[in-house]
Amino acid sequence: MTRLAVELANTGTLDQDGELVSGFFREHEVTAPPGGDYGDLPDLVRTALAQCVDGSSPDAVHRLLRDYPPDMHLSDHDNSGGWHVHFSRNGTPGKRWVGQLIAAELALIVAGDPAVTLGRCAAVGCGNYFVDQSRNRTRRFCSNACASRTTVAAHRARAAKSAAPLRRGTEK
Repeated sequence: MTRLAVELANTGTLDQDGELVSGFFREHEVTAPPGGDYGDLPDLVRTALAQCVDGSSPDAVHRLLRDYPPDMHLSDHDNSGGWHVHFSRNGTPGKRWVGQLIAAELALIVAGDPAVTLGRCAAVGCGNYFVDQSRNRTRRFCSNACASRTTVAAHRARAAKSAAPLRRGTEK
């Protein structure tokens, strides 16, 4: 569910062809919003993630809970023989279903769920969010591309600095 929130915040929509989204929607009998239109939900989720990552007051999470109140219930829809908690009913319209799931998940994160660590990409100009599933929870970048780009830029800056000619009078 947290990955859904991150994808919605980073892209403004959910990849209907992606394995995660299409699997969730199919499994829960949810029809995606026409044209992937989630209205203002992506902006609200982006603000909520920022507040979670920054540790500021979770006003956007409160708004998500108000606008998309979770419908908490037990489900065994997958016939695995075990019950699990759901935050929206199967067949709920797509935008509402996504909003309810994200509202519940981000509320749990704000309340201190130790199993989930969120982060914001440290690459200059990126700002995407990610779920940190690394062993020691110290991930800094949303992707290998951002990590590589940052590493290369730092290397080039060091190389340029060491290659700069010495100024007159500073030679030793």
